Amino acid sequence: MPKHVDPEARRRLVVDALFRVVVRDGLQRTSLRAVAAEAELNIGSLRHYFASQHDLMHFAMQSMLDRVSDRLLDHIDRIGDLSRYPRTEQLRLTVELLAEFLPLDESRHAEVTVFLDFNTATRTNPALRDLSRQTAEGTRHLVHRVLSRLDASGTLRPDLDLTIETERLTALLDGLGLSTVLHPDLLTPQACLDVLVTHLGNLSLPTETPATGR
Repeated sequence: MPKHVDPEARRRLVVDALFRVVVRDGLQRTSLRAVAAEAELNIGSLRHYFASQHDLMHFAMQSMLDRVSDRLLDHIDRIGDLSRYPRTEQLRLTVELLAEFLPLDESRHAEVTVFLDFNTATRTNPALRDLSRQTAEGTRHLVHRVLSRLDASGTLRPDLDLTIETERLTALLDGLGLSTVLHPDLLTPQACLDVLVTHLGNLSLPTETPATGR
């Protein structure tokens, strides 16, 4: 009798293997054969998921987005109504939420690495641009939502333009992720987190510095 295969467990196995290969070799050099070897599967099994290099790259990016989205939604559900917390706690919880975008541990480092490699490939591969744009729009939507919640609770300075601050904070997250992956000796995870804490503190009304929670 053929051995039963749990599709979701197999998918997680493939995604984990794919991330390891991308982090080690780069997305452009990642082949179906390399991922199959990393996952200890035959390449025929892997072709159940990917028919081409393009499919593999798209799958890598979509998997990264799904992971981050699931964590963010779970985080938002746990926080609930932000206005019920004191101002310092609101800022601490916001830092922890936005830190999901940053390469502060091995798992998030792999995700940001995949993200950077994918967007580099997007520049010369029009077939991938829709997903890249979807990612950029989704990040801005979340950042604007976070800032709007802080603003509604009276935590932010009243003179801020939330559209501009959304772009500033999004650019900060992108820059911190890039620098931490490319130059970990110059920007450590803790320094990366400290920059985010300081930025949000500068947007808020005078209050004590929020704890990093790390």
